[in-house]
Amino acid sequence: MSIRPTEAPERAGHPSSGHQVQHHEHTAARPTRHVRPTSRDPFFDNAKLLLVTLVVVGHSWNLLPAASTSSPVYTFLYAWHVPAFVLVTGYLSRSFSFTRRNLHKLVTTIVVPYLVFETLLTLFRSTVGHEDLGMLYLSPHWPMWYLSALFLWRLATPVFRRVPHPLALAVAVSLVGGLNTLDWLDLPRTLGLLPFFVAGLTMRREHFEWLAQPRVRVVAAGLLATGFVAATFLHDVPKGWLYWRTGYPDLGVPFWLGVLCRAAVMAVAATLALSALSLIPTSQRWFTPLGSASLVVYLFHGFFVKAAEYADVGGASEHDPVTAFLLVTGAAVLVALLLSATPVARRLNRLVDPISTLTADLPGALHPSHHRVDTHRRLALVHNDPTRSR
Repeated sequence: MSIRPTEAPERAGHPSSGHQVQHHEHTAARPTRHVRPTSRDPFFDNAKLLLVTLVVVGHSWNLLPAASTSSPVYTFLYAWHVPAFVLVTGYLSRSFSFTRRNLHKLVTTIVVPYLVFETLLTLFRSTVGHEDLGMLYLSPHWPMWYLSALFLWRLATPVFRRVPHPLALAVAVSLVGGLNTLDWLDLPRTLGLLPFFVAGLTMRREHFEWLAQPRVRVVAAGLLATGFVAATFLHDVPKGWLYWRTGYPDLGVPFWLGVLCRAAVMAVAATLALSALSLIPTSQRWFTPLGSASLVVYLFHGFFVKAAEYADVGGASEHDPVTAFLLVTGAAVLVALLLSATPVARRLNRLVDPISTLTADLPGALHPSHHRVDTHRRLALVHNDPTRSR
């Protein structure tokens, strides 16, 4: 993929030629002020860093038998953090259309990473962990489901942008989709979480600004606290409802009951997801630039979690479950921060976006240093996203 320099958008600290600051002699004596770049919205980078870190934390908790799926904190986390992730991704996908450029980026930033990491993670799990994973590519393994779902959601974006009442349609598709048990491309989860993606498509920046109001944040904190308390009483609910990947027949419920249960879970997830987004900082912080590397974190963290599983970290937790829980949670956060650190993410991005890396030296392409400097646009979950609102 090549981007002509004249078409490259303004980057932080690297304004385009059409916006160069003119330094005149009569202003040379003025003190130079640093102007904060405005090409990216810090709220969404903050949100992506927080949510992808929670993904790593949630996967790491499965290493601990005593604090995994039977834990109230696990139930609370899985009730909202993936729906919130999907909602943010939907918002950042609002401008996707069936143009040649967008379809090309869909292949290079979603399909290619999916094929690369589905292969690499499968090889790691089969050779190191001696796991038998069965069919590849058509049946995504573990975290790879998100890329396959994102591919299908993006293809559906132009349709939902044009139909009347898109959110109502997405809810209906999700509720009826609970009948589906075909697992190709993780279709059950794709259909189940569709309303959150479409909710992001229909939201405007003003909605997020409203969520950030102080009075709304107080209510949001109360709702999250209530949700956590409720999770202590509902922690034994079948996790298939929270994973969105199990159809009503496999959950052993009739269609009418499945619709009611999924609608209830959907309402709770939406409430808690919006509450969590309300509490996310909207201003630039020290960790804000790390949010641009969320796809790197998402695709690479599985190797760390699986390595810890093969090292029997879970077995060691039986002696002191509380300490093990705190250590594993802290280690998961550190892994997310390490992978999102710019020096690390720049290098790992060569596997995440191999097409851009391989074509960087072709005639007309930007110099490879562009890929190292412009990490904010190339390391997002919606990686080098042509659909991002500007």
